[in-house]
Amino acid sequence: MVKRTNEDWLAALSGGPDYEEALADLRLLLVRGLRYALSSRIRDNLDAVVEDFAQDALLKILEKLDTFRGQSQFTTWANKVAVRVALTELRRQRWRDLSLEAMTTRDDQSAFTPDFLADPRPTPEMSANQQMMMQTMYRLIREELTERQQEAMTSLLIQGKPMELVAEEMDSNRNALYKLMFDARLRLKRAMEQENLSPEEVLSTFS
Repeated sequence: MVKRTNEDWLAALSGGPDYEEALADLRLLLVRGLRYALSSRIRDNLDAVVEDFAQDALLKILEKLDTFRGQSQFTTWANKVAVRVALTELRRQRWRDLSLEAMTTRDDQSAFTPDFLADPRPTPEMSANQQMMMQTMYRLIREELTERQQEAMTSLLIQGKPMELVAEEMDSNRNALYKLMFDARLRLKRAMEQENLSPEEVLSTFS
């Protein structure tokens, strides 16, 4: 891994000639830092969870490059951003699970059917919104991603295949596949912004 000053990191990640190498190096640093920070909080599938959080953190760091003031090492700042991203998502997941438990459990343990289970069919308006959102997302994926990115995204996110298996099927390796998915998510995020869509809005349509 190349040793870089704060200025070197900023220049490279802002689109410098060694952008790809710097991105790969930063990913490795974030994965190591997150694995250490989360090892006591996550028992199952730690590596897979860390990979996902590192990807999300990379996007956040690239968005926030102009907020780095140089008051610490860039790598220290980046790791703090990554840990904050991970803990925020863990809290969100915990709250979602607790909210679901609260909606389906009564203190008196009496028979109870929660409202959201009473009629699982979405309203006509919900169905229409979901259909429109699906059509929009499929269109963005077709228009913005390469065939190889589409293949990787379908295998990993839709079919839920392990990264090692997908890498083998695509005659690739884990690092190359990780980079492919990072670029795909970045492209898709930019395309969504042009459509005035946020990830939260997309998810809320199906929640």
